[in-house]
Amino acid sequence: MKKDILDILENDSRKTVEEIALMLGKTPEEVAAAIAEMEADNIICGYSTLINWENVKDDFVTAMIEVKVTPKRDMGFEHIARRIYGFNEVKNVYLMSGGYDLLVMMEGRNLKEISTFVSTKLSALDSVLSTATHFVLKRYKEHGVIFDKNSENDERMIVSP
Repeated sequence: MKKDILDILENDSRKTVEEIALMLGKTPEEVAAAIAEMEADNIICGYSTLINWENVKDDFVTAMIEVKVTPKRDMGFEHIARRIYGFNEVKNVYLMSGGYDLLVMMEGRNLKEISTFVSTKLSALDSVLSTATHFVLKRYKEHGVIFDKNSENDERMIVSP
């Protein structure tokens, strides 16, 4: 039942306990108890709204920053990751495999704000060896949601065997 609740909430966190209970054939009390348990176990870590900021008139820029670091002895990447996610500007931090160690995602009002953050705060950290900043030019799909609803006509060529 918990996995089913998670699937429902991931797709629409506005669903009420009663609606979820009806969808799963459970009582609202069972669903509420399962949700409370998952919140206590840090499985459900919060509820958020997915916003297409391009439709809001305010300017804003999203950046993905590749960060190469030197891990701290006996702490690995945890110490530097904590320092980075402690900055208010940072939205997400991921430990990665491949050519860099951490992927930092942040948002700012403009390119200068992000470049200032990278040059004065992120690059200045002791463990940071290098950074590479990539700016998001357009969002097509995020968290399974297509942002450009006008492009739902499938224009791919038909391929037959």
